[in-house]
Amino acid sequence: MSLPLLLFFIQFWSPSLQQFPRPCTTPDVLQSKRCCPVWPGDGSVCGSLSGRGFCQDVTVSDLPDGPQYPHSGLDDRERWPLVFYNQTCQCAGNYMGFDCGECKFGYFGANCGERRESVRRNIFQLSVSERQRFISYLNLAKTSISPDYVIATGTYAQMNNGSTPMFADISVYDLFVWMHYYVSRDALLGGPGNVWADIDFAHESAAFLPWHRVYLLFWEHEIRKLTGDFNFTIPYWDWRDAQDCQVCTDELMGARSPLNPNLISPSSVFSSWRVICSQPEDYNQREVLCDGSPEGPLLRNPGDHEQKRVPRLPTSADVESVLSLTDYGTGLMDRRANMSFRNALEGFASPESGLAVTGQSLMHNSLHVFMNGSMSSVQGSANDPIFLLHHAFIDSIFEQWLRRHQPPRTHYPTANAPIGHNDGYYMVPFIPLYRNGDYFLSTKALGYEYAYLQDPSQRFVQEFLTPYLEQAREIWRWLLAAGILGAAVAGIIAVIITVACRRRPKRRKSYGERQPLLNSSEEEGSTSYQTTL
Repeated sequence: MSLPLLLFFIQFWSPSLQQFPRPCTTPDVLQSKRCCPVWPGDGSVCGSLSGRGFCQDVTVSDLPDGPQYPHSGLDDRERWPLVFYNQTCQCAGNYMGFDCGECKFGYFGANCGERRESVRRNIFQLSVSERQRFISYLNLAKTSISPDYVIATGTYAQMNNGSTPMFADISVYDLFVWMHYYVSRDALLGGPGNVWADIDFAHESAAFLPWHRVYLLFWEHEIRKLTGDFNFTIPYWDWRDAQDCQVCTDELMGARSPLNPNLISPSSVFSSWRVICSQPEDYNQREVLCDGSPEGPLLRNPGDHEQKRVPRLPTSADVESVLSLTDYGTGLMDRRANMSFRNALEGFASPESGLAVTGQSLMHNSLHVFMNGSMSSVQGSANDPIFLLHHAFIDSIFEQWLRRHQPPRTHYPTANAPIGHNDGYYMVPFIPLYRNGDYFLSTKALGYEYAYLQDPSQRFVQEFLTPYLEQAREIWRWLLAAGILGAAVAGIIAVIITVACRRRPKRRKSYGERQPLLNSSEEEGSTSYQTTL
């Protein structure tokens, strides 16, 4: 086996970065609460023999949360991840992963010493083959069972405190759908339909932007592992001033079905997709978690929504107004916050005034409601692949705000934010652990960039030159073949001419008057002439 192929399989089958890693779902691990797997690279726990990391106790922040969730000890996500694990791998240097077998974002190579910046590009700036490749990657992720991760189908209590694990296989794509469901689901308080709905560890407060930043980075990482294409980046949809769903075509994310306006066109691969985690009321009534079972087709009917709720899609002026807000979070730091950049970008406050509004979905929220289908439900919204394009652009607006205002980390709330959103709170449901405040920083530190935020020279290369070079790269074999064929034909013709000239009889020498090379016409001053060749 060649070395590149061997490295690919090592990368593909090595454990990675999500909850719940298979090695940490056995009764022994769940009861001991020690999620410190062996790194296969050297056979030691957390790769300690190679200096990659060590198994350490988890220390969670004791700073107070806001009043939005008044309960304690009822939800597995409280003080994450202590209900499941109180020891995990703590990685050193540029290493990352639940067994420290991966590289931090932006680092590559066997020893994670290669620093590289990836560029996310506008989906409409991709070449035809790049768009097709992106769609094929999505479908491959949807149909490939994750080799490294499983999902929890019951609470820790339903697992008899870990003695009877409840986990299920899941595809690479649906793993992320389930994670988005799990982080935003209602808290089960006991009894049919007895839930606490005012809880969300990734929305409606400060962690909305950092959490989704990490979420996209992990999704990008998993696609790279699955495909072996380590240059892959998530494209974005710049929806500023859009009048309709520009990406809803069969070439991209699927057009509207002519048979049913709520379904995807049969000409799109997405018409065959089945959604998961889309029935939260049913789960609440049965006191269960989403188990990843298919629940029906992907739904979407862009524009057929309540117009009073979303009068229009966001404009360039709306984005600029939101970017002008200087405070990241204010007040109770929830959906009622005024003059908060996060709250305005998420869509609970007016971009023009910065004041919280009710009965309308603006900015980020407006795109979800506008799609009027799977995207319009928070817990199941990641079922629609447009989710990725949309959130990549939201992340780019977050990046613009960070660069413009350059806020210190102290601007991120350390206490009194809704549960799950304080600076020191570990992001649910990620294993290994990542604090919210650690991702309140520029994409430059995380190894990626957005094409439209680059300086003019870089932008020219990415948006104009790169697509042409990509097309040339795709057809170089045809160009080379045409060149070789042309050279061969020219060579054959040259040989034929040479042979013909050699076989032509030689003229006898003439010692008399030689004929002139040119014959002038009899008319004086005529410019017509011909050769005797």
